Amino acid sequence: MRNWLLLGGLFLLSLAASAANDSLRIAQRDAILAQITGASLPERTLTITSFGAKGDGKTDCKPAFDKAMKRAAKVGGARIVVPAGTYWLEGPIHFVSNVNLELQEGATLKFSPEPSSYLPLVKTSWEGTFVQNYSPFIYGYGLENVAITGRGTIDGNAGSTFATWRSKQREGQQLSRQMNHQEVPVAERNFGEGYWLRPQLIQFFNCRNITLSGVFITNAPFWCIHLLKSENVICRGLRYDAKLVNNDGIDPEYTRNVLIEDIEFNNGDDNVAIKCGRDNDGWATATPSENIIIRHCKFKGLHGVVLGSEMSAGVQRIFIEDCTYAGYCKRGIYIKTNPDRGGFIRDIYVNNCEFDEVEDLFYVTSMYGGEGLDNVHFTEVSGIHVDNLRCRKVRAAGLVLQGTEAKPITDVTFNRVNIGEVKTALSFSNTIGVKVDNCHLGGTVGVPSMAK
Repeated sequence: MRNWLLLGGLFLLSLAASAANDSLRIAQRDAILAQITGASLPERTLTITSFGAKGDGKTDCKPAFDKAMKRAAKVGGARIVVPAGTYWLEGPIHFVSNVNLELQEGATLKFSPEPSSYLPLVKTSWEGTFVQNYSPFIYGYGLENVAITGRGTIDGNAGSTFATWRSKQREGQQLSRQMNHQEVPVAERNFGEGYWLRPQLIQFFNCRNITLSGVFITNAPFWCIHLLKSENVICRGLRYDAKLVNNDGIDPEYTRNVLIEDIEFNNGDDNVAIKCGRDNDGWATATPSENIIIRHCKFKGLHGVVLGSEMSAGVQRIFIEDCTYAGYCKRGIYIKTNPDRGGFIRDIYVNNCEFDEVEDLFYVTSMYGGEGLDNVHFTEVSGIHVDNLRCRKVRAAGLVLQGTEAKPITDVTFNRVNIGEVKTALSFSNTIGVKVDNCHLGGTVGVPSMAK
């Protein structure tokens, strides 16, 4: 009797501790939400056609957008309205502060696929390394209160040129990493023509107070939305059909206070990839990606949510909640680093998410790509908490934790993880303090049969 009372007491204590932890998570999340407002949208309206733009799909409308941005800057901000039609752009749109670019229903921005249209070089980043490269197609640097809203379309039209560059990029890619490791001044890291490093479709760099809402995104040259060294961002109600090469959906990097909600993903790469710089650049910048909430999204593409592998300045306080699937994902949640990176990944919360069929459901590795295994920049991975994660079928691995001997993965909880069918349920190596409660991996076992 005493043993049963003791077990019952321990169970009640466990429930109380779980409830307390969940209350702390919710309080922390809500405190972050209270800081996220997005852009303050201007009331003054400018219509792009009044600056000479024609929605005929052939007239170059870049001069009109340049003039509209210049006028908006002069009058202290404006809502630039793009009515229905196809607007051809032979070059990038460069934002100014206090502008909402509103793409109305039936409006399409269609960009030239000609690489020379995106010169001269601008300050940017490529796979976690600061460089000067082709301009992103929509670009803002050092701005505040910027928005893209409406039900229109942004078509990168990159299939015939930029989408073919991946096989040619290695030399430029390796040179950028070499310059990163050698700490070459960014002003001397000039790429562009001949290096085959693709620009992003939309990039806001060193900006604050950003709203991206409603628009449909397709045919990006590289990552679709890159939020670089920015803060106070809302991405809401976006829609994707972006399956060219490396068409990540949303990539926050060195960015804080971000709300990503109600997104319908359909990407040829990661849906959300939270990054924070590569190696030396990340350590020198020392600005974590933090306070990011991802909720009510439908995942479809390569991976649902990824942290890393460019995360050398650290990633913390990430909340993934109430998300489901719109189709197949190779991996559901994927956290990746290696001994090249250093930094930390901590305080990650996954709550009430569901996938259908995946290769791996929840995968954490400190040995991504087999890179850096002779290095000493081990990553601290700790404080990962998963509750109510569901999946119908996992073709390979259900729950994977791969730490290193130097830095084991610590403080991980799995509660109410349910997988209908799975090949390898658990694979944990170099871990400390992993707790698994109320999980059914490969089906639920009922009442035992009786001996006959």
